[in-house]
Amino acid sequence: MKLLEYQAKEQFQEAGIPCQRGRLARTPSEAVAAFDELGPVAVKAQVPIGGRGKAGGIRLAKSREEANAAAETILGMDIRGYTVHEVWCEEAAQVEREMYLGITLDREARRLVLILSAAGGMEIEDVAASTPEKIVKVHPDPWRGPHGFELRQMCFAAGLGDLVTRLTGIIDRLYDLALARDAVTCEINPLAQLAGGELVALDGKLEIDESAEFRHRDLEKYRRDEEGSGDPLEIEARRRALTYVHLDGEVGIVGNGAGLVMNTLDLVTAAGGRPANFLDVGGGAQAEKVRLSLDMVLQDPKVRSIFINIFGGITRGDEVARGIIAARDELHIKVPLVVRMTGTAEEEGRRLLEAAGITPGVSAPEAARKAVELAKPGR
Repeated sequence: MKLLEYQAKEQFQEAGIPCQRGRLARTPSEAVAAFDELGPVAVKAQVPIGGRGKAGGIRLAKSREEANAAAETILGMDIRGYTVHEVWCEEAAQVEREMYLGITLDREARRLVLILSAAGGMEIEDVAASTPEKIVKVHPDPWRGPHGFELRQMCFAAGLGDLVTRLTGIIDRLYDLALARDAVTCEINPLAQLAGGELVALDGKLEIDESAEFRHRDLEKYRRDEEGSGDPLEIEARRRALTYVHLDGEVGIVGNGAGLVMNTLDLVTAAGGRPANFLDVGGGAQAEKVRLSLDMVLQDPKVRSIFINIFGGITRGDEVARGIIAARDELHIKVPLVVRMTGTAEEEGRRLLEAAGITPGVSAPEAARKAVELAKPGR
């Protein structure tokens, strides 16, 4: 779950991290009301992706007319595939210095990593590529967390020693928040020093590990807002508890196991096709889940063929075959189905498919080529 900026800042404030006052607006008149309450404001598009400023999704309003015009311009804007449904009108700040502070999951190190840089307000990837010496990283002990001396060393190494007392407190609170919320990313960019000397989070990013969402039912209140700007097919897949990613091709993909599905996408691409999705039915897939998965793939009107690639380990080939047959008959599937099946109960699965008039592929590359061929226009 990716929280929007104002949602992340609600979590920051609960954790004791200072933020500017703000008000959510879904209409230009609400943006004007925010200006009346707060004075000059930054009107900021609320989408779960970066690059808003470059896309024109952040504007400063110094009058009621400017607040109205900014909201009229930004609301409805498309930013990298996301439509803006709401703006965050935040009290304008007089900034003296901008920094970057973030925590993310380092999968190679298998622990969280703290990242601090005096170069804030920019894409941290650009800073890492051009001036890596400006970025300081610390991998805290996952059991004990960051020690005070580690945080102080981090501040001095980043050239922010004059802010060490205030900075270490914010870093500590952000780390505690990341742990408490099972975050894979928890970021403040920029963390700003204002004219009065105080440090505030001028932007915020918080992404919760989807596997841990069951521990954070209180965050479900944010789900509706996320769905308002997300991919509708992926939203529907979440409702069905399916592991699905919408892509931009014509060959629907269903497989069991993330590695096998990724390999299947590669096979389709190598055969000259374009995958329409990633869909993993998981191990031990029952017939009903296979039927739900095929129905999910067919929600995309661009799908012209479906490649089903099954390796029978925990998953039984005969169960998958029954699911495919049931889906074809119940859903009245018209697009061609190409099935590759091997492993547990594969002979029984193939027998069931052949009896139902579905001929399984002999090998994965051959099945991929056939699926791509059947997806071509005019077939």
